Amino acid sequence: MQIPDLTDFIKKHRLPEAYARNAQQWFAPVAAGIASEKEKTGKTLIIGINGSQGSGKSTLADYLALLFKDKYRLNTVVLSIDDFYLTLQQRQLLAKEVHPLMLTRGVPGTHDVGLAIDVINRLSEGAAPTRIPRFDKSTDDRYPQDRWDIITVPTDLIILEGWCVGADTQSAEALLMPINNLETEEDTDGRWRNHVNQQLREVYQDLFNMVDIWIMLKAPSFDCVYQWRLEQEQKLRNTLSASPSGSKDSKVMDDEGVHRFIQYYQRITEHLLETLPDKVDVLFELDEKRNIIRSSALSTGRNS
Repeated sequence: MQIPDLTDFIKKHRLPEAYARNAQQWFAPVAAGIASEKEKTGKTLIIGINGSQGSGKSTLADYLALLFKDKYRLNTVVLSIDDFYLTLQQRQLLAKEVHPLMLTRGVPGTHDVGLAIDVINRLSEGAAPTRIPRFDKSTDDRYPQDRWDIITVPTDLIILEGWCVGADTQSAEALLMPINNLETEEDTDGRWRNHVNQQLREVYQDLFNMVDIWIMLKAPSFDCVYQWRLEQEQKLRNTLSASPSGSKDSKVMDDEGVHRFIQYYQRITEHLLETLPDKVDVLFELDEKRNIIRSSALSTGRNS
């Protein structure tokens, strides 16, 4: 077994050359622990990766999948909770029936959790073929089914990554006071945030309870998230502009749009930064430039 060549991986994800060295230092030992746990249990393991927007969770998920394949010969499927967003039409209906803010993808209540659970169950049971939905953020809608990924081989590991993966609910008292302009001006009676909290409690915990091993990329504070999310949107904008098929009608956000957008995420992100670190199996603490400054030891097999 050998360490994979990351040249193409670094180019694809537009990463600094130092990423390969850092990944070997921080992430390779975690992968070794997970591979050992897989060998011990024999079952399909589900790995949950939490991180705020722009923290690098998607890149980490892809790196682990590459390492598992090349070094440990383990078939890994990476799922993003983003790919289970409700369609634009479904969210438009929610906006009419529940609250106008439900139109914007992101918060609990805007995902098809039942579909996510079904996909994970099918992968765990070795059902083939299994279709994996994908979401097109440039059009703010789900790709048609003929563009979904199809898994036809047995799955050893499933990685579920997302900004709210692992979140629990807040108390009724915590929801009383708005925490930003979005909540102050557009959720004056708290109806939106209470609905989101209810969805998190009644729907999402069934999904999160499926996870066997938890990893968190912990931002130093929510203040960093705007800049990180801005970089993400700029990368998407550059990718679309370089593509011959780049749509003129794409819904890529400008800087002002990003500033408003992240306010949807602020409440749960700050709650996660406060509550999740003590519950995960592996904690990577980041500085403002997303460098890892410390990590916890791996203790596999705990459900939180």
